[in-house]
Amino acid sequence: MTLALIGVNHKTAPIELRERLAIGRDQLPEVTRALAGVPGVLECMVVSTCNRVEMLAAVDGSGADLAGFLHRQFGVDAAQLAPHLYEHRDRQAVRHLFRVAASLDSMVVGEPQILGQVKEAFAVARECGTVSAQLESLLQSAFAAAKRVRTETEIGSNSVSVASVAVDLARKIFGSLSGHTVFLVGAGKMSELAARSLVQQGAGKILVANRTLERAEDLAERFRGRVVPFEHLHDTADQADIVITSTGAPHPIFLREHGQAFLHRRRNRPMIFIDIAVPRDVDPEMNRLEGIFVYDIDDLQAVAAAHLAERGRVAQDAETLIAAEVERFQERRRTVNAAPAIVALQRQAEEIRQAELRRMSARLGTLSPEQIAAVEALTRGLINKFLHQPMQAMKQAARENDSARLEALCDAWSLPPAREAEPSLESAAEGGAGQTAASEAREAVRR
Repeated sequence: MTLALIGVNHKTAPIELRERLAIGRDQLPEVTRALAGVPGVLECMVVSTCNRVEMLAAVDGSGADLAGFLHRQFGVDAAQLAPHLYEHRDRQAVRHLFRVAASLDSMVVGEPQILGQVKEAFAVARECGTVSAQLESLLQSAFAAAKRVRTETEIGSNSVSVASVAVDLARKIFGSLSGHTVFLVGAGKMSELAARSLVQQGAGKILVANRTLERAEDLAERFRGRVVPFEHLHDTADQADIVITSTGAPHPIFLREHGQAFLHRRRNRPMIFIDIAVPRDVDPEMNRLEGIFVYDIDDLQAVAAAHLAERGRVAQDAETLIAAEVERFQERRRTVNAAPAIVALQRQAEEIRQAELRRMSARLGTLSPEQIAAVEALTRGLINKFLHQPMQAMKQAARENDSARLEALCDAWSLPPAREAEPSLESAAEGGAGQTAASEAREAVRR
């Protein structure tokens, strides 16, 4: 079994490509199940945010064509997609996932939203039945590592987000947001974060529009804004100096002709659009209009880069912690390779113990319950003490990835070779005897 991760992000692909691969929340279960149907994929999940689309999978020895899946699923030419893809295996896949969950791979390092997005992707995969023991263990370790980064470093102090960077950009353009009208289009998490930053920066009037009126009303009430019915969006947008838009629309909702109408009604007073949606809400053609300035999520990277420079030392502390967590996970993963042999050794010793008790039962005569318990405790204690050293040796060989030493120990005790025993761990999801074997294996590793 191999861990494989493939994807694109804000570092490797322009927004023009990322928006073609973007997966809406409603589409995520369908895409996850489709990925699970790729030959060779044993378990899988899909992470899709404004800055990344990634496929994480446990694949069998023959591998799986994950790049081909992206090409076929989204209709993107393979030659156009290939230069922007990154692909990681095993340890590097683990490291990448841990860094993503801890927000070290984010455009805005330290932003807290990504962990929730990874958890949501994992929850969807669970509901779809596409994750089992391997990815369950990996993701729980990733969440634990991200929590350590949050609690043991200063990465989350004065936390910022893509939304707050967008507001910072608007402030730098205008010098001050005081007296300026801001229109929030979309009432999701990004808009909520933007509204909070706008209030802190002293924005004048805040307008809110959303397809679901109740959500717009809730956001406007919390931040003393005014609700604009979504059907009046284009009739009202010209009242705003700054439009921050973040909807889940599959196509642009602001077109060039809308911009021309806005400028006419504003008597050519300039207007700024900050588009933090993927796919984009604002047609790039609007940027050609004199008096309208459009910034998409990739344009925010310059502001985010300055933020990263300020957080260099803190980020390095977090990187050191993540490296240690990756090593811990890899060590546990290697130790699992010894579990089948340890289980076999314990079973072998138990069979010998039971056979000796049966052989001696006639000589022992009738024993009281207390005496039987004492004999059981004595014989089990002897077996456990006797097996302790070889079991530790097997686990140590597995931790050090010393397959030759592990095989030699198996031979010395007449046990099945470790590589032949491994598939029993993969049968954990099948129930019955496989589930029992998996439980025994996990217990063996803990001892």
